[in-house]
Amino acid sequence: MSLLECCARCLVGAPFASLVATGLCFFGVALFCGCGHEALTGTEKLIETYFSKNYQDYEYLINVIHAFQYVIYGTASFFFLYGALLLAEGFYTTGAVRQIFGDYKTTICGKGLSATVTGGQKGRGSRGQHQAHSLERVCHCLGKWLGHPDKFVGITYALTVVWLLVFACSAIPVYIYFNTWTTCQSIAFPSKTSASIGSLCADARMYGVLPWNSFPGKVCGSNLLSICKTAEFQMTFHLFIAAFVGAAATLVSLLTFMIAATYNFAVLKLMGRGTKF
Repeated sequence: MSLLECCARCLVGAPFASLVATGLCFFGVALFCGCGHEALTGTEKLIETYFSKNYQDYEYLINVIHAFQYVIYGTASFFFLYGALLLAEGFYTTGAVRQIFGDYKTTICGKGLSATVTGGQKGRGSRGQHQAHSLERVCHCLGKWLGHPDKFVGITYALTVVWLLVFACSAIPVYIYFNTWTTCQSIAFPSKTSASIGSLCADARMYGVLPWNSFPGKVCGSNLLSICKTAEFQMTFHLFIAAFVGAAATLVSLLTFMIAATYNFAVLKLMGRGTKF
């Protein structure tokens, strides 16, 4: 049997929920990391151009932004690897579950992947055997790494809780920029507000972005409106929104992974198929 034919037959037991969740995870993480990185860079430029003339005022902010950007690099790498592992785990446990319920015909690759979970036959090939037997041994070795779905459920649950906090934090810059944009709309259409235009300001110190002794620290009136009309402000605002959407997509993918992995774990545990739990 050729490798292509083996892969085609393995797709019969493809975990479609895990496939969708993997695609959503990669899309969400790419959107969050890419747009978040550029949005932080844009925020740094806006602060040093319009809100403070003294480098000492925003030096700490720049260090924090650079630290977050390095964290973004690590986050992208981690989710790429962990998403691939979760997809492999989905293939692994879904094949075993479908084999239990009898709606999945075991193939050479399926035997290798489900051997560890279902207590199936060990790899029986030698060096001189057919290529298919070598593939079975490779899949069996992979199964040893993926033979603990309970650990994947626990890790994914903890990661989901952590990412829920990331999702909540990603809403903070969207809130700040939205408030600034709303203030600019009030300045642009003074008939919609009873306050004087000069008293309408965006104060970076109020959100803890700059210390209270920074100067000027805030921009008011027509100067603020001119900032809101710049392409830099508009782009940074929309990038933060895109990063927020990416964080939401990643959260949905993690929840999908967790539900699918929990279901497969529960089925294998309850059916008592020699699982390594």
